[in-house]
Amino acid sequence: MSEPPIDTSNAHTARVWNYWLGGKDNYPADREVGDKLKELFPGVVEAALGDREFLRRVVTHLVEEKGVRQFLDIGTGLPTADNTHEVAQAAAPDSRVVYVDNDPLVLAHARALLTSTAEGETHYVDSDLRDTGSVLEHASKVLDFERPIALTLLGTMGHFPDLEEALGIVRSYMDALPSGSFLAVCDGVVSESAPIDEELLAEWTKIWQESVTLPYVPRLEEDFARFFDGFDLVEPGVVSVSRWRPGTIDVGTVRDIPQYCGLARKS
Repeated sequence: MSEPPIDTSNAHTARVWNYWLGGKDNYPADREVGDKLKELFPGVVEAALGDREFLRRVVTHLVEEKGVRQFLDIGTGLPTADNTHEVAQAAAPDSRVVYVDNDPLVLAHARALLTSTAEGETHYVDSDLRDTGSVLEHASKVLDFERPIALTLLGTMGHFPDLEEALGIVRSYMDALPSGSFLAVCDGVVSESAPIDEELLAEWTKIWQESVTLPYVPRLEEDFARFFDGFDLVEPGVVSVSRWRPGTIDVGTVRDIPQYCGLARKS
């Protein structure tokens, strides 16, 4: 697999996210923007870590409680600790995972994702998630579309400012998945329980749009909840990542952060 050239002079969304998660795959431009945004909104690191914790919890729940053995992870981002295949195959070694991203930077690191247990399988698809036909065609070579599949879109759909476009993309994937499949989504959300000052949000957005390669728009809670319309929400529903099935060690310290998530089942 040849590695495409990587522009390190401009901040990159995957590398900024990697920096907030404590990773090493980032450069001065990424850290500079990451620090500016963190200074403006210190909770952004907590939100990034919360997104990763939701991945661990939801994948473990799907494997152990729902019997899911197939995952379609779209908008993969840079490999870090506890990637989807690592969490799934730790619980069920025969799990199959297909990662999808069209970012040259992620492609350059894809070999770190292409590890697997002997019983399972892990595959990476270099494709734009809007090209649903291509993604599904490649995924069908690894995943059995006669059996339930979990579609995960974590920190991904906020990159589509047009809500209707984002909803349409998700719906096109879920329409192709069999009954009993699941949808997990996690993104930045502005809500009454996790409010963000409007001026602060405007400044944060301005810095991001001017400095980072992809746009990102946190949504209102009611707009975010629309991703799950027509599906059966799994308890506790659409909530802050801090409230999605927290471990007992967290009880008594849980508070809402502006990173929301949800899991739903297709009937």
